[in-house]
Amino acid sequence: MASAVLGMMLLGGCASAPDRLAPAQVLGVEQTVQGQLAPGTQLRWQLDAQQVPAGSVVRGEVDGSGVQLDVQDAAGGHLRRLLRNDGVGEGFTWQAQAGEQLVLHGNAQPAVAYTSSSAAAGQLPAQATVGHYRIKIQRAWAPRADQSVALPNKPLQSPRLQALARDLERGGSTDAFWQEMAERGTPLVEPWSDKERLVSFLWRGAQHSVRLFGSPSGNHESLQRLGSSDVWWSSFVMPSDARLSYGMAPDVPNIEGTAIEQRRSILATLQRDPLNPRSWAASDDGAAAVDQYQGRSVLQLPDAPAQPWSQPASGPLPGDLQRHWLHSAALGNGRDVWIYRPAGWAQAAPDQRALLVLFDAHAYLRQVPTPQIVERLQAQGLIPATAVVLVANASSELRNTELPPNPVFADFMGLQLMPWLAGQGVDVPAVRTVIAGSSYGGLASSYMALRHPERFGNVLSLSGSYWWAPEADAPNAMARWWAAAPRKDIRFYLDAGLYESARGGQAGILETSRELGDVLRAQGYRVTQLEHSTGHDYVHWQGSIACGLVALLNPAALSSLQAECKGR
Repeated sequence: MASAVLGMMLLGGCASAPDRLAPAQVLGVEQTVQGQLAPGTQLRWQLDAQQVPAGSVVRGEVDGSGVQLDVQDAAGGHLRRLLRNDGVGEGFTWQAQAGEQLVLHGNAQPAVAYTSSSAAAGQLPAQATVGHYRIKIQRAWAPRADQSVALPNKPLQSPRLQALARDLERGGSTDAFWQEMAERGTPLVEPWSDKERLVSFLWRGAQHSVRLFGSPSGNHESLQRLGSSDVWWSSFVMPSDARLSYGMAPDVPNIEGTAIEQRRSILATLQRDPLNPRSWAASDDGAAAVDQYQGRSVLQLPDAPAQPWSQPASGPLPGDLQRHWLHSAALGNGRDVWIYRPAGWAQAAPDQRALLVLFDAHAYLRQVPTPQIVERLQAQGLIPATAVVLVANASSELRNTELPPNPVFADFMGLQLMPWLAGQGVDVPAVRTVIAGSSYGGLASSYMALRHPERFGNVLSLSGSYWWAPEADAPNAMARWWAAAPRKDIRFYLDAGLYESARGGQAGILETSRELGDVLRAQGYRVTQLEHSTGHDYVHWQGSIACGLVALLNPAALSSLQAECKGR
């Protein structure tokens, strides 16, 4: 019976057998398993050892609802969480070791189930039901025999590290230094000038290398070793108003792959800074993270703008959150769409309501608490009653083809999603509708307004990927398109980070955002444009999305928010 149940699961069925009746099965590269899993049950897979030798970097994709996916060692010990029980899909990368297993847990139903109006043609598809899962191992890159790494050799600027270096030369140890860092927290921040600090990112112990994800250089900066000690460091002079999230990746494996694949392999060992008590998105509910790979660490220097609206909530949201499934025949796929109606929405006059439509629901539902941010802005009278619509990606791979300017996806948004929302009672004119997103989502927002100005009258772009252009075209096609188009009744909020400038001969987000802003202003558009001491970072975007909403929906109030919405 156990094998029959497991066979149903692998082919796309439903199981309720307990874990002891479901031994680990072999899962190969380019293989997909999907189905449904009852609460309290588990499924296990081992990767095909011939396709995935120990030390390989594995890339996959997981989507599910009411399920949780972990990596466990041969003894059943927890190693890494790949999917939380929050019903959003995402890609994952890790370095596989011998004896590991992928373990899928069936959990209790999530707090937000699908509403009856979710059905397309009367029924939800299988992948939109509670307890569903879909797992695909996309690629695996074997480790190279040579794991040596060329390390930088920058001058040592930090007074504290200079003192440590002298102590080590006299035969001292690093124990007292690491005890000090544990007490004060890392990174090591030292004075530099009136408006700058010297920030040193630190790691204790590694064999070959340590790389910094989210560094001020905009690159995956390599740390260097302090002599032959266990101290790895990299220092940066930074503005005192900087805020960014970052991760540390010790001994990133050298793999048999392209340069871009090698760059992305940093995700295999990326984790939080163990001596930094400040973290972001390590858990959705404020509980302790289950492993060091969850979330990112946060650097926040003393003059960073305040972010009062994104602070943790003390209780449940006062509004109504619904989860829907929407299928597109034109796109040939479906996706989750969350609708949040805030407190007071039903009582507000129709001509006093606003709407925020936001891409990348996986990030802006949990990691950036958008409904909570909107509630707090609304309670302070900074914006009108504003419903939130969070549009999920059909998959992490399809995000890269749908969000960069794609007329079929844009027409799905303007011609299908928006009329469907009106049928759900969320009908707001374009002048009070904000289309928003970050990175590719920011780029998509500008394109949606260009193609469907009758639906989207306000663009809120956070670090928009305006370097994008069709193949063989010069960067920033979006600026050229807006320059050539007849003027429309659109308002813009453009935000970019100082650490998003051009590098490696490629156009940067910072420069192309500036170019787009100049083009729009020359065409007579109203543009609010800010730059901040940050990178490509949700930790910053959770503050800027609030400032953007105020700028677009209640611009008169923006001048009173200098502590929260200041920029350059």
